[in-house]
Amino acid sequence: MSSEQEFHTQTKLSFSTKLAYGVGELSGSLPSNILVFFFLFFLTDVAGLKPGMAGIIVMIGKIWDAINDPLIGWLSDRTRSRFGRRYPWMILGSIPLGLSCILLWTISPGDGQTFQVIYYTIIALVFYTAFTAVLLPYSALSAELTQDYNERTNLISFRSAFSIGGSIVSLIVAEVIFSLFDNQAKQYSLLGLVAGIIATISIFISILGTYKRYKEVHKYGYNSQKNSSLSIKENIFLILTNFPFICVMIIYLCSWLSVQTIAAILPYFVINYMGLTEEHFTRMAIFVQGTALIMMIFWNYMSQRFGKKTIYLMGIPFTIVAELGLFLLQPGQVILMYIIAIIAGIGIATAYIVPWSMLPDVVDLDQLKTGERREGIFFALVVQLQKIGIAGALLLVGKILDSAGYIPKSTGQQPETALWAIRMIIGPIPITLLIIGFFFAYLYPITQAVHQDILFQINQKNETYN
Repeated sequence: MSSEQEFHTQTKLSFSTKLAYGVGELSGSLPSNILVFFFLFFLTDVAGLKPGMAGIIVMIGKIWDAINDPLIGWLSDRTRSRFGRRYPWMILGSIPLGLSCILLWTISPGDGQTFQVIYYTIIALVFYTAFTAVLLPYSALSAELTQDYNERTNLISFRSAFSIGGSIVSLIVAEVIFSLFDNQAKQYSLLGLVAGIIATISIFISILGTYKRYKEVHKYGYNSQKNSSLSIKENIFLILTNFPFICVMIIYLCSWLSVQTIAAILPYFVINYMGLTEEHFTRMAIFVQGTALIMMIFWNYMSQRFGKKTIYLMGIPFTIVAELGLFLLQPGQVILMYIIAIIAGIGIATAYIVPWSMLPDVVDLDQLKTGERREGIFFALVVQLQKIGIAGALLLVGKILDSAGYIPKSTGQQPETALWAIRMIIGPIPITLLIIGFFFAYLYPITQAVHQDILFQINQKNETYN
C-alpha cells in the first residue's frame, strides 16, 4: 500500500478539524439566512421599495454572485501559494464580507426609489463578491480534507449542523432584537451588525483549525497541483458532460430553490395570510431548523448504513407533505402550522447533507478521467446554478406579489389575489421542484462501492506514474 493510500485509509479527520470546518459555515449561513428570510421584506416594508424594484435588486446581486462563481472557482484552482489554493481567498474576503453585510441592512442615506435601488445594488455587488471569495474556496475544502466516502458525509454533517445552527441563531437574535426595539430600521441594522461580526470571526477560526490537516493531505499529494491547460470555458464544457455531476447539480438546485423560495415567502404567509405577528414567523422558522438540526444526527447515521442518495429519497417526501400542508392550512390553525414546520424540518435535513457530500465524490470521478483536481470549478458551477435559480425565484416572487396587488407596509387586509398568490408560492411551486430533485436523486449512480472503485483506480494510476 502506498503512503498516500495508507494516509487516507487509516487517518480519519479529528473532531477538532471537523468542528473547525463546521464553524466556517457561520460566515455564510448567518448573512445568507437573514438575507433569505428578511431581505425582500426589509426592502419592501422597511426601506419602502416596491416589490418589483426590490426583486430587481435581489436579482442583480444574485446574477453577479452567479457570474463570479466560476471565475473565482477557476482562479482558486490555479492559485499557488505557501498557504495552498483556498486559504488566501478566504483570508482576503473575510473583512469585506463582514463590512458589506453590515451596510446591506442600513437604511440608504438618500430618498427616492432610484437612489435606493442604486445604493442597495452597489452594496449587494460588493457583498456577493466577498461572499464568493470566502465561501466557494471554503466549500471546496471538503473535497480536499479527506477522500473517505463516509468521512465526507460526516464532515458535511458538521458543516450542515452549523448551517442550521447559524440559521437558528440568526432567527433567535432577530426575535430578541425585534422584541427589544420598536424601530424597524434599528432592528435590521443591529441584525446586520451581529451577522457581519460573526461572519468575519468564524472564517478565521475555520482557517486556523483546518490548515494543519490541509498541510498533511497536501504532503501526500493526492490533490494534483498542475495547472490545467484548458480555458475556463473548456473546463466548464468538459465538466457538464459528467452525468453524476448533472444529477448533483439538479438535486441541489431543486432542493434549495424550493427551500429558499419558501423562506422568502414565509414572512408574508405568516403575517399576511395567517394574520400573526413577526414573532410567529421567527418561531416557525426555528421549529423547522431546530428539527432539521436534531434529525441531522439520525440521517448521518442512516447514511453510513444505506448511502447518501437513499437518505435523500427517504427524507424529501416529508418536506413535500409539509409544503402541501402549508398550502391547505387555514388562518387560525396555529398549532397545526407548527406541526407542519416540524415535518418540513425532517426532510430539509437531508437537503443540507446530501448534495454537498455527493459533490466531492464526483470530483474524484473527474480526477480519474482527467488526472486533475478541479474542486473549485465544480463547486462554483453548482453554486452558480443555485444562485441564478434563486435570483430568478425571488424576482418571480416579487413580480407575482406585485401583479397580485400586494400592498407594502399595509396595516389592513391584503387583497384576496395577493393572499392566493402567497399560498401558491408556498405550496405547488416548491413541491414541483422537489419532485424533480427526487427523480434525479434516484438516477444518481455513485454508490459507496462505486466510489471505492474510483479511488482504487486513481491510486493505481498514481502508482504507475510514480
